[in-house]
Amino acid sequence: MASWRNRYNGCSKQMIRLELLSRLCHARDLLRDWEDDPLSIAAVARVSGLTRFHFIRLFKAIFGETPHQYRSRAQIEKAKRLLILTDMSITDVCMAVGFSSLGSFSVLFSRRVGMSPSEFQRRYRSPSQPEWQLPASLIPGCLLLMAGISEKEQFSRSQPLDEADSV
Repeated sequence: MASWRNRYNGCSKQMIRLELLSRLCHARDLLRDWEDDPLSIAAVARVSGLTRFHFIRLFKAIFGETPHQYRSRAQIEKAKRLLILTDMSITDVCMAVGFSSLGSFSVLFSRRVGMSPSEFQRRYRSPSQPEWQLPASLIPGCLLLMAGISEKEQFSRSQPLDEADSV
């Protein structure tokens, strides 16, 4: 009986506190939604009240990816929206999402999306549309459901999907 209690008590000590989870969620928001210059991982860890290494370890355990991976994915998602919804050049988009090198941005974008930023822009931004909008194939299904767009209607309005369309 005593060994069961020891295991149970050890298990409860490993559970994450609600306050710590709240700090990690705030850190995730800081990594995703920055205005001027993106904060370093060490600075976000300090804001969270954790050491850099403990922050990275907990972040990965909770969100399934490191803070750097999360930030990179968020930057690419923001870049995809800007490439489709604005008339910004690829260089301007690169700088707007926090990259200082067009080459590193293009390589990461191509690796993550499966096509170059210019190819993505040509494919999804129609110059004939007066108001640019995201193609239905790039809108998460949960948002389409909330908007009342059926799956049948979604696919009839969008172009055929292939692997490069997955977001």
